[in-house]
Amino acid sequence: MRLEKQEIEDRLTKISGWRYSNGSIIKDYRLGDFREAMGFVVKIALAAEKMEHHPDLTIEYDRVKVILTTHAENGVTEKDFNLAETIENLNRA
Repeated sequence: MRLEKQEIEDRLTKISGWRYSNGSIIKDYRLGDFREAMGFVVKIALAAEKMEHHPDLTIEYDRVKVILTTHAENGVTEKDFNLAETIENLNRA
């Protein structure tokens, strides 16, 4: 079920660096170099596949932008926050 904007904003206060824009939650990560960025993307891809929920990813050398939305619901859902939390844990590992 799609979350309302206020609920999204409230939930974003609990995960650092994420923002809400155009029906998605988004975070930009800066890693050490291209190799680290690509390794991070592979970790995200494996976790996303396991969760059957796939983000939009943009890679620019040492930066990775993650955009999460549930296309079937035309907005942000619990699945997006679950994947965002998983990605946060991957970034800490």
